[in-house]
Amino acid sequence: MRSSSTMASARSLEEAREAALLHPGDPGRALDHGEALLEAGRLPDAIAEFQRALRLDHASADARHALGRAWLAAGEPEKALEALKYLSGVDDETARAQAMLVAPRSDAGYVRHLFDQFAADYDQRMTGQLGYAAPAILRQLADLVMPGATGLRVLDLGCGTGLTGLVFRSMAASLDGIDLSPVMIEKARARRLYDRLTVGDIEEVGFKDSTGRYDLWLAADTLVYLGDLTKILGAASRSLVAGGRFLFTIERKAGDGFELGPKRRWRHSESYLRQQAQAHGFDVAGLMECVPRHEAGEPVQGFAAALTHR
Repeated sequence: MRSSSTMASARSLEEAREAALLHPGDPGRALDHGEALLEAGRLPDAIAEFQRALRLDHASADARHALGRAWLAAGEPEKALEALKYLSGVDDETARAQAMLVAPRSDAGYVRHLFDQFAADYDQRMTGQLGYAAPAILRQLADLVMPGATGLRVLDLGCGTGLTGLVFRSMAASLDGIDLSPVMIEKARARRLYDRLTVGDIEEVGFKDSTGRYDLWLAADTLVYLGDLTKILGAASRSLVAGGRFLFTIERKAGDGFELGPKRRWRHSESYLRQQAQAHGFDVAGLMECVPRHEAGEPVQGFAAALTHR
C-alpha cells in the first residue's frame, strides 16, 4: 500500500501536469510542473520542463535558478553554470558547480543520473555496441592469481545490472553489490544472484564498519569515476581480510598521476597505482594491459589490476 505522502505527491504531480498541458504557453505552469517532477525524482523530465519554461520566458530568473539546481542534481556543473551565469544571488549553487569542476572524482549525482538513464538497455548496449569485456577480463585475472578459489565473501563495487556478478557467482559463498543507481540495483535484484544489494556511493557507504568482512572486492569499469583512489583503497584495506584481493579495471594514463579524460572518465597511470597500493598495505599480485571496452568503435586502453592485502 502506498503511503499518504506518496499519494499526495502523485496527485500534486498530476495536477501540475494537467495545468501545464492546459496552458502550454505559460512559463509559470511549466516551472511548477518541473518542480513537481523534481520532487517525484524524475530528474531528466524535470530538466526538460525547466528548459521549456526558460524558452517561454528567457528572462525568468526562477526558471534559470531551477534549471541550475536540476543540472547540479544531475552532476553537470558546466550546464549548471551556463544556466546560472546571468543571475545574481545564487552564490551557493555557483560555488557548488565550481567545486564540482575541480573535484578529484566524478560527481555522484552525475553518475547516478547517467546510469539511471542507461539502465533499460544497459546490458545490450555494453556487451554489443561497446564491446564491454571488463568482467571477463577480471575473471581471467582471478584465475591467474587465485586459481581454484571458491567459497569467497565477495563485494561487487558499482555492480550495475549484475554482469560482473554473473561471472563471479561460482566463486562466491556470499555476493554483495553496491551501486549509485537505484534503477540498476533493481535490474541486478531481478537476476537473483546477490545476497545483499545496497544503493549507495562506494566512497561513502561506511566500510569502516566492515573490518575483515570480505575476501574479494571487484570493481569492473567502476574506478573510472574516481580520480583520487585514496579513499577507496583505504576502505578496501579495512574491509578485506589479510590475503584478501581487490581486482579492478581502470583506463590507462601515460606518465604519472591521474587525469580526467574527454568522456568524463578518469585515467590512472601504472606508477600511481603502484604508489597507492603500497601506501594502503597492498602488494600488486597482477597488473596487465587490457581493453575493457570500446568507445566510438575504438578500443579503450586500460589496466586490469589484482592487489593483495597484506
